[in-house]
Order: sequence, then C-alpha cells, then structure tokens
Amino acid sequence: MPHTPTVIRIERRLSDTFKAFASSSKAGGIVLILCTLASLAIANSPLAAPYLGFWHTVVAGLSIELWINDALMAVFFLLVGLELERELYNGELSDFRNALLPVLAAAGGIVVPALIHFGLNHGTPMQAGAGIPMATDIAFALGVLAMLGKSVPASLKIFLTALAVMDDLGAIVVIALFYTADVSFAYLLGALAVFGALVAMNRVLRVMALLPYLLGGAVMWFLMLKSGVHATIAGVLLAFAIPFSSRQDDVASPSHRLEHALHKPVTFLILPLFALANTGIVIGAGWAAGLLTSNSLGILLGLVVGKPIGIFLFTFMAVSLGLCRLPLDLTWRHVLGAGLLGGIGFTMSIFIANLAFTGQPAAVDNSKLAILLASLTAGIIGYTWLRTMGARDPADHDPDTMDFAGAR
Repeated sequence: MPHTPTVIRIERRLSDTFKAFASSSKAGGIVLILCTLASLAIANSPLAAPYLGFWHTVVAGLSIELWINDALMAVFFLLVGLELERELYNGELSDFRNALLPVLAAAGGIVVPALIHFGLNHGTPMQAGAGIPMATDIAFALGVLAMLGKSVPASLKIFLTALAVMDDLGAIVVIALFYTADVSFAYLLGALAVFGALVAMNRVLRVMALLPYLLGGAVMWFLMLKSGVHATIAGVLLAFAIPFSSRQDDVASPSHRLEHALHKPVTFLILPLFALANTGIVIGAGWAAGLLTSNSLGILLGLVVGKPIGIFLFTFMAVSLGLCRLPLDLTWRHVLGAGLLGGIGFTMSIFIANLAFTGQPAAVDNSKLAILLASLTAGIIGYTWLRTMGARDPADHDPDTMDFAGAR
C-alpha cells in the first residue's frame, strides 16, 4: 500500500470575539460608505467652504482633522495592536504552520503593489506614494465577506482576517520607517521610557487595572507626537504593554476587555469621523486627468492588480514549496478572491496618502480619488468573483468551524 502523508485535521470554533468583529464589519462598512458619499457630496456643494474649513479649525494647537488623524486614529491602531496580539497568542498566528500562510500572503500583498507604484514613479516626487497601495482595509474587506454570508467557507474569513492584520502590521512598520518627520530623540526616548515602564508594570508588578495603562498611553502618545514619529505608533505599543491572557476563554483579561470595549466606538465613531474628515475631495474639471497621472495609476494598478497577484503568487509559491498547506475547505479560487478583496485599501491607504504628500493638497486629493475608485473596483470584482466562482460546497462542514490540513 503506497505511503500517504498523514493528514492533521484541526477543528476550531470561531471565537465569540471574532464573530462579533466580523458581524460588526458589515454594518461598519455600510456606515463608512455612507460617510464617504456624504463627504464627497458636501465637498462638491455650496456648503463646501464651511464644511472643509471646519476640519481645519484649530483646537488646542491642532486642527480638528489632525486631532482625528493623530489622536483618534491612535485608538484605531490600539485596537489593531490588540487584535494582532490576540492572533499571535491564541489565534491563527499562534501556530507557526497556520500563521505562515497568511503571513506570506500578506508579504506578497505588500511587496507587489509597492513595486508597481515604485516602478511607475521612481525618481519623481510621487515616489513617496509607494506605501499607499500596500494597505488592506479590514472593515471593508470583511464587510464584503459578511454580505456573501455562508456561501463562502469560514476558513476564508479567518485567512483574510489574519492576512489583513499582518498587512496592517506591515503598514505600521512602513509608517514608522518611511513616513516620519524630523525626529526629536529626546521625546522619542521619553516615549520609549514610558513604554518600558508600562511593560514593567505588566510583567514585573502584575498590575491588572486598565486605568494606569491608559494614562501612561496618553503620556506616551504626547511624547511620540512631539518626537516626530507618527503618534499613532503609540497605540500599537500600548496594545503590547497591556496584560494579555493566552487562555482563549479568559474574557476578564485587561486586553480582552479593552478590545471588546473599543470595537463599536472604532467601527461606528472613529472610522466614520476619519472618512468624513479625509474624503472631502473637491472634484474639479480635471479629475479624470488626475487619475491618469503616474501616482494615481500606481495606486489603481497596485490595489486592483498588484494585490491579487501578490497574494495569490506568494501563497501559491508557499504551498508549492511545501512550506504550508491550504485549509481543507479553501480552493485557489478562494485565495484569488481574498487577493481581490485585499485591494480594498481605503482607511490605511488614505492615512498613508496624507503622510506621503504632506503640504501637497492636489497630490493628496488625486491619491484619495484613486484610492476610492480602486477600493470600489476591487470590492465589486472580489464580491462578484466569490459569489460566482467561490461558493462553498454544500458538503463542507459547519461554517462556524475551520479545517486545516498539514503533512507530517
């Protein structure tokens, strides 16, 4: 009898936290779309001047737009950090074999779009936009999957979530390394000292109350803002300083409680405010020409073409080389569908566009328009592809379970 590889089957129930996150993404995505449409409509109406002027109103030394982008978005990044921590400790990224597939897929989704943009803009002032098409918007991507319901396998939702979380981590690293203003090392060292104190408070003193961490995080955010490193990085650092329990059912841990508390405010308040403040684009007579610039084409091609190619290609190479296997109920059609949905950049792409072209409003507006068009295109194509080609086999297992196969 010929030897066959031993198949390891791992069935894991989707966590309540993940279910809550995925279910809120559909509603959150709808709210983001409505806010974006409203912002675009008002920015191109007789109310444009007061509307756009409102976001630039200075309050306590920062414009309202900067309070949203630098302060409220730090809370968004805190949530991203908490989700990443959960994935690393007891989620899909906690097992090396399971983690490797979305990690490599995310790497492809970062590298290929960046190379496309860089190839079109190398040596020009627009070269700084290479980071824009790297990002995937978790809320919108999972929102599209939520609309597909049980017609797609549960493992696709897990794969896309893990991929998007790693994609966000890549975006955070890119922001820290390449989109940082002149650094004040005194303030930066102060911020890192606060981070070290918070970690010691967690690991050495075993402080389990949330308030000291939140107060320390606010101080770290201020020092990071003054340092020149983008202040939102403080949110990620704070996430990894807060006590976390590796027990999946430990709902009393400070990290779990904070993550649960932040989901709805981030989804239904912070991200909609970000959309309102950052998508008020005045569409002038030359908007079509703006989409034909090398920067806009780099964004469009990077998100719509580069994302699915990079995610599919890196996943295919990883499986072909025997580094990892696809989940049992996942096919290459699903991987391509995940790649297409990865082209929904929106929040993170707009965020990076603001950093890439500071002081260049025309370049920022053209970039945002390209991001909106690319995200809409990627979402429609991804949804259509998965609806027609990626339907789950009725013989598959319960959609609330996941099966992974590996060879020994």
